[in-house]
Amino acid sequence: MRIPAHSVCTAIRDDIVSGVFGRGSRLTEDQLARRYGVSRVPVREALRTLESEGFVVTRRHAGAQVAEPTEREAADLIDMRALLEPLGAARAAQRRTEAHLKVLRGLVRLGRERAAHGQVEDLRALGSWFHETLAQASGSPPLTTLLTQLRHKIAWMYLVDGPERPVETWDAYGAIVDAVARGDAERARTLTALHAERSRPLHRLKRPDRGRVRVSQHAVNTASARN
Repeated sequence: MRIPAHSVCTAIRDDIVSGVFGRGSRLTEDQLARRYGVSRVPVREALRTLESEGFVVTRRHAGAQVAEPTEREAADLIDMRALLEPLGAARAAQRRTEAHLKVLRGLVRLGRERAAHGQVEDLRALGSWFHETLAQASGSPPLTTLLTQLRHKIAWMYLVDGPERPVETWDAYGAIVDAVARGDAERARTLTALHAERSRPLHRLKRPDRGRVRVSQHAVNTASARN
């Protein structure tokens, strides 16, 4: 069974984002093929994709290695998200489906419940799911792809503190969904921009761990290869 390159790409990206492969770490096809239990072909394709996304760089005589973004580049990620997320919310107000609204409302309900009961451990995952669904509701695959890549890169570069009042955060998400449901693009844009600005101080740059590779294994999820 041939493992799809996108499954290998996801596995390598996850290990880069989580710090298993430190910034500047060398990435060889043989090493990665052994790690994920695949051939070199999907690894080669995955590395090309990750290079186009900015996670990997290829240098002459050195081969592929994990990129080492500067602090200025990391700051640019936050600025880019602050511009693109409001655009995505405005597009969602114009193009969302009832299925999108159902998921968004369900996430807001769960987020409010977890926040009210202090179950903060689930809120990060619910928040990521919320932003992913809102991006998909924009009806723009290129914009959705850009926002997804930004979320991955921000998770790679930053530690994100939880808000002091998570209930207020989920109330803000609820207001965005209400604007999207009404088709009010400008209000959806404004509320999303305000949320992005308020969340900016919660981001703290991670200290780079250059050249380090942790020993832990990351198995490629082969379920998608069977479907």
